Amino acid sequence: MDIPVKKLKSGFTLPVYGLGTYLMGGRTEPDTANDQAEIAAIKGALDRGVTHIDTAEVYGGRGHTEELVGEAIKGYDRANIFITSKLRGFTTGTREDIFTSCQASLKRLGTDYLDLYLLHKYVDPGVSIEGVMSAMNDLIKEGLVRNIGVCNMTVNRFKEVQKYSEAKLVCNQVHYSVQMREAEARGLTKDAIENDYFITAWGPLEKGLLGHGGLLEELAANYEKTPYQIALNWLIAQPNVITIPKTTSVTHLEENLGALGWELAPEDLRRLSDDFPGQKTVSDRVPLDYPADVAP
Repeated sequence: MDIPVKKLKSGFTLPVYGLGTYLMGGRTEPDTANDQAEIAAIKGALDRGVTHIDTAEVYGGRGHTEELVGEAIKGYDRANIFITSKLRGFTTGTREDIFTSCQASLKRLGTDYLDLYLLHKYVDPGVSIEGVMSAMNDLIKEGLVRNIGVCNMTVNRFKEVQKYSEAKLVCNQVHYSVQMREAEARGLTKDAIENDYFITAWGPLEKGLLGHGGLLEELAANYEKTPYQIALNWLIAQPNVITIPKTTSVTHLEENLGALGWELAPEDLRRLSDDFPGQKTVSDRVPLDYPADVAP
């Protein structure tokens, strides 16, 4: 299927739905036990029209997940695939280290450029954000990266990073779902609209534990959809928001894709926004209000 895209005022576009790959290939150490199934899952997504693949250097024990993505995309037209990866947490933040990290990611992915490269975390104390962003901008100038953004950052931190970047930051990737509303509570969704960047929502189905009862079940019955399709449709209906669910099941992938190509009525969008039960304003996985936030 053709995945709908969203476009910023700057002209930058992203599909509303991409494939997350966290935990494919392991967590903190490489795990090769399910390699073939996970490669098949990525290929299955590509075959069904999912063109945005999101990964990171630290996934799968410093790179194995990128290796799986690289294997999966062989034989596909690279020009039709949008690959996002992320710069690891680091201690020095030197230009040499950043270039080494990016080039290692490119090698594992089997490509000569990244469509989007994200700063996976704010810099460690004592590391110069100005130096880090200078290096990331140099990656763009040298053709290794086409766009840059960040992950899990408060509005203050996002603005601090942007201050030292010649290139515009095109996204902030954060934990966001119909249940997890920290991005709204901390002003990220509002800032994304005002300053023209995307919120990329990870964890949109809360590891498959998003409650099915009550309002989701009611709307699912009304629209002849599943509760998760309702939850995903609400999320991508939010301005400047796209999402990257992770799935290794073709059945789950096809269910997720059933969230696309139709719209919830305005009143039902409002009900989910205002009345969804059990809303949380601090992520239980990567909260935005972590130490060393940049002062306003």
